Amino acid sequence: MNIDLFFRRSLSFCAIATAAFLGQAPAVWAKADAPILVLNSLNADVSVIDPKTWTEIKRVPVGKEPHHLYLTPDDKSVMVANAEGDSITFLDPKTAQVQHTMTGIVDPYHLRFSPDMKWFVTAANRLNHVDIYTWDNKGGTFKLNLVKRIAAGKTPSHIAIDSKSKIAYITLQDSHELTAIELATQKRLWTIKVGKTPADLYLTPDDKTLLIGLTGAAGVEAYDVSNGKAVLKTLIPTGKGAHAFRSQGDKQHVFVSNRTENTISRINWKTLKVVDTYRTPAGPDCMEMMADGKTLLVTARWAGRLAVIDLEKKAVVKQIPVGKSPHGVWTLNHASRD
Repeated sequence: MNIDLFFRRSLSFCAIATAAFLGQAPAVWAKADAPILVLNSLNADVSVIDPKTWTEIKRVPVGKEPHHLYLTPDDKSVMVANAEGDSITFLDPKTAQVQHTMTGIVDPYHLRFSPDMKWFVTAANRLNHVDIYTWDNKGGTFKLNLVKRIAAGKTPSHIAIDSKSKIAYITLQDSHELTAIELATQKRLWTIKVGKTPADLYLTPDDKTLLIGLTGAAGVEAYDVSNGKAVLKTLIPTGKGAHAFRSQGDKQHVFVSNRTENTISRINWKTLKVVDTYRTPAGPDCMEMMADGKTLLVTARWAGRLAVIDLEKKAVVKQIPVGKSPHGVWTLNHASRD
């Protein structure tokens, strides 16, 4: 199951029966109503944003230092990774209610499922290792089974996994390196030096080009990874502090946040050229592309806000105050990640 497939709407038999008895049409939950979740890394909580009123409607306590989040393979939970809290909090993607918390997951700064849903990978940014898990949902309880802990360089940061679920690419932020791990054997294939302070990665849908945001520089490095090795193709100038990626969902463009420059660059990943630039509040970081294809969400780390960018107007049209150092942002009502 692809985690980016649209959420399958469902109605309970009881709800349908009750509505029929009352002579009313049963209410269908609309994906557009899904809340927007913003992780406040210095508050240990999640801001829940109403996408209709663009206001924060509540805060949900999670663990210490939540940074990134990911949807489970069954589409029923959003996993909030609490790096300093060594835990993962599971939220209902439709209501943002806490379902349960899994403890003993050591330093889950960044997290990814492989596309075939066999593997679950975390990067321990604080403790310098990469963990590879299998998982199961027997008896309705989600469990992670650690297969191997792999020592890495300094500050493992972000993870990208190829479409065949064979290779995980991980940036090593303070070693200024990129490493590749074969998932089936849990062995490191190679490690190379890259630009200064590499952070997020974007692997093109054809698995041929890997983009790396250089937070310690002013651009994105593009590597050819089509032949089992990483060969630098070009440096794409974007802005100071290039950091996080989000695809537009049109199979051609990807956004990168330039955290120091206070901009977002739109890159044509086929030509490796910047085609648009958008100004943002201070410290743009993680992004989410709404399903309408026109609305880009971005957390502003230093401003403590969620910014809403209208891509047609090329401008920030809303700013919602959230918590301290907002990082990850996600909604079920999102565009494709291709």
